[in-house]
Amino acid sequence: MDSAIVMEIAIESLLVTAKIAMPILGAALLAGILVGVLQAATSIQEMTLSFIPKLAVMALSLAVFGEWQLSVLMEHFEVVFERVRNFDR
Repeated sequence: MDSAIVMEIAIESLLVTAKIAMPILGAALLAGILVGVLQAATSIQEMTLSFIPKLAVMALSLAVFGEWQLSVLMEHFEVVFERVRNFDR
């Protein structure tokens, strides 16, 4: 297999990984900021108070975006396998 094709597939795979991770990481970031502001306003510095809401928001965003994430992954792998199949011919 040509190294240019391998590098192209690797770059596309990294982009798809970032695209899939963004909704969950963005939701965790927003939840973390909101909990941090709440903790700063109330002077409560409990570790579990910051962890549990982020975990819940990440699980909720996975439930909301999970189907879309799987479809993006399936589409990406179909393209990759088609390229590999066509290259072998």
